[in-house]
Amino acid sequence: MVPPAGNLARVSLRLFDTAARELRDFTPLVPGQVGIYICGLTTQSAPHIGHVRFAVAFDVLRRWLEGRYGYQVNLIRNVTDIDDKILAKSAEAGEPWYALSYRNEIETAKALDLLGVLPPTYEPRATGHIPEMVELMQVLVEKGHAYAAPDGSGDVYFDVRSFPEYGALTHQRIEDMAAAEDADPRGKRDPRDFALWKGRKESEPPTASWPTPFGTGRPGWHLECSAMARKYLGDAFDIHGGGVDLRFPHHENEQAQSRAAGLDFANFWLHNAWVTVAGEKMSKSLGNSLVVSEVTKVARPLAVRYYLTAAHYRSTIEYHEGSLEEADSAVERIDGFLRRALRSLPGMDATPDHSRVPEAFAEAMDDDLNVSGALAVVHETVRAGNTALDDGDDEGVAEAFAHVVAMTDLLGVNPLDPHWDGGSANHGNEAQLALDALVGVQLEARAAARAARDYATADAIREQLGAVGIQIEDTASGASWSMTRRTEG
Repeated sequence: MVPPAGNLARVSLRLFDTAARELRDFTPLVPGQVGIYICGLTTQSAPHIGHVRFAVAFDVLRRWLEGRYGYQVNLIRNVTDIDDKILAKSAEAGEPWYALSYRNEIETAKALDLLGVLPPTYEPRATGHIPEMVELMQVLVEKGHAYAAPDGSGDVYFDVRSFPEYGALTHQRIEDMAAAEDADPRGKRDPRDFALWKGRKESEPPTASWPTPFGTGRPGWHLECSAMARKYLGDAFDIHGGGVDLRFPHHENEQAQSRAAGLDFANFWLHNAWVTVAGEKMSKSLGNSLVVSEVTKVARPLAVRYYLTAAHYRSTIEYHEGSLEEADSAVERIDGFLRRALRSLPGMDATPDHSRVPEAFAEAMDDDLNVSGALAVVHETVRAGNTALDDGDDEGVAEAFAHVVAMTDLLGVNPLDPHWDGGSANHGNEAQLALDALVGVQLEARAAARAARDYATADAIREQLGAVGIQIEDTASGASWSMTRRTEG
């Protein structure tokens, strides 16, 4: 449910702007609309959970902007489908670079969908926007902020010393920066000048290059994002996001080349932290990656999504053995309450009403997306709902149910969402109704056995249900049940 337009007049959302290094009140540049650009993945390999944290974090932001405030969000998430690493890996594998890149792009899309990440408004590929990159590069050359290598190699560099604001995003002085390693240093005026365009090398396939007025070659990593953000979001837009490791040099260079070309570019910069293992960034080189397609074979996707959502987006997530089991237990508590509530009051509407969130939840989310604080409210409400069920308080059950559904939906972890194979949002799912009836018969038989002091039979029924993943809990108002998730190891 989209909140009434009146909510837009009382926006209290504050976000931490990396450039300003402080929390700022968020107000869209265009009333009622929000433009977001997120640096997507380079399609060199299948994604692990560290790769996709950025997508989950900004999915939560998008859901909050749309669900709480009713904004129309235009979210652009690019695909870097040409890159040094892609060329190197494709040569090593003995397959065309575009085949390797496309295969991994498909794997990435599957992984993000598996984790409940809403599709972007548009997902442009770098290779589809060469004319826009060339146009931007020509503007920079004409303004004296870029130059072609004098040896005719086709390389084009951004002149960092021509732009006094270079370093503003990450608050660095040019003199303290290391040399740019993204292109051959031949012909550079300053070692820190970065590549806008890379001239073709004899060792590279002809398919990996395009003609420009400066020579045949391929785009530098930084140029592509500036060009695509401008094409789909305009000269100025609200939020630019990505992983904290992209702040320098990638985002610093994006901002410099865009503003040097006369564009206002991003109004806010948001960066999510890493997923680490033993204190080190999760990466292929460490050999500790958890590829999404594999980890979701031993942990249900909703638990993985919850795990990546639960920490504040600017906080590092330290992965350890048992992390996903802990997340699964938390999801199970939420799911168990919702299922129990539906069995108690089967006529309830489980359609999320985003206006039905507790004020404490909204305050946490408006405080720079404090998801950990928001989830504390979710679990507090779950406990209150279970107490209401035990007490036979139907009104309290209904209220807690509506709140939990609304809150978890805004976070993308609503167990009743059909995306998670949780059945229909309402009580009309035939399989769920059949299961309810079958378990109900067993519980009645168990209750009769207990009343007759036939505890052996009662225990046997509990054990039989437990063997198929149905957990029984005896409460003051009678026995309740929930499903436990078992995974194959």
